[in-house]
Amino acid sequence: MRFTEHELTVALTEVAKNVLATQDKAVRKGTRTIDEAWEGLSRFARFQMLDGLGTQLLPALVALPDVEVAAGERPAYTDDEIRAAVEERLGEERGVRRKALLTARVALVKLALECLPPRQDPDGLIVPDHL
Repeated sequence: MRFTEHELTVALTEVAKNVLATQDKAVRKGTRTIDEAWEGLSRFARFQMLDGLGTQLLPALVALPDVEVAAGERPAYTDDEIRAAVEERLGEERGVRRKALLTARVALVKLALECLPPRQDPDGLIVPDHL
């Protein structure tokens, strides 16, 4: 699947925010929002989180098979396709550690696919007159 840079950026950022939400006690208790927690991080902390997740997610997202996506919709993949893409990039881990990594990365890839913005029709883009 060929994702645009914007789609990958949005998906990776939303996954990072969700991971942060599970780690932040104030977000879990509901005393602050995910966006407040994200803005509370330093730029370097955000970079570290995006970099760590990017090394896990981006190779698997790029390895997904090509599918046709209609304008206004998100790409859809079966669990087997996602699992196969993740397994290809998993490395040489063995045993229980491999199963745990596989399960976690499959969940992250599914979350990233849910966070993708709907595909836009390139012919239907309207450019404002002031540009």
